[in-house]
Amino acid sequence: MEFNNRVLWVLRPLGLELWITETIFNTWCIMAIIIVFALFARHKIKKFTDKPTGFQNVLELAIETIEDYTIQNMGEKYGYFAKWFFALFVLIFFFNWSGLIGMRPPTADLATTAAFGISTFVLIHFMGVTKSKLGYLKSYIEPNPVFFPINLLGNLATPVSLSFRLFGNILGGFIILGLVYALFPFILRIAIPVVLHVYFDVFAGTLQAFIFVTLSMTFIKEKLPEEE
Repeated sequence: MEFNNRVLWVLRPLGLELWITETIFNTWCIMAIIIVFALFARHKIKKFTDKPTGFQNVLELAIETIEDYTIQNMGEKYGYFAKWFFALFVLIFFFNWSGLIGMRPPTADLATTAAFGISTFVLIHFMGVTKSKLGYLKSYIEPNPVFFPINLLGNLATPVSLSFRLFGNILGGFIILGLVYALFPFILRIAIPVVLHVYFDVFAGTLQAFIFVTLSMTFIKEKLPEEE
């Protein structure tokens, strides 16, 4: 198991040098699987009935859970964010779980988690400007204008903290598992890594996806007006 993000291919279209790293390749593979599953789900939705069973039950439970959780955290008025957070959770979830099949999790790369963090950062301030208007600008000088630099740095630190929290947890688990595979004899590699995969990939992976989504909801909600 390689710790470094290896360069798999180097493409040179139009004289430019384009590196295809392990992270990029794994990201494309996982996204392709999700897209195929989404197309399958879309096909099955057309056959859904008023008496759900099997796959319909699971899909409806997942969608209703994220919708209820979004409304609980952001209010019914902003329940439409459930679509975004459902997609975000699914993507991070499968990225984190990819270590179970021997892949390097894309979230073990800071570039990937930074992209997630920046997307949340853009949403935070877009919603603040469009919904709170003057209240958004006023938040930078509260409780006193002297706090403007601190408030500004606090806002700029949001994508950094989100990115590094997810990146650090996933990379840490990936490195520990790599050391176990490298140090233990073959027989022990069968039993011990299973327990560690359950913790780092299944438990921690799911937890980190949940935490990222929850924090994103919280940060966006903070910039929205309490009453309109």
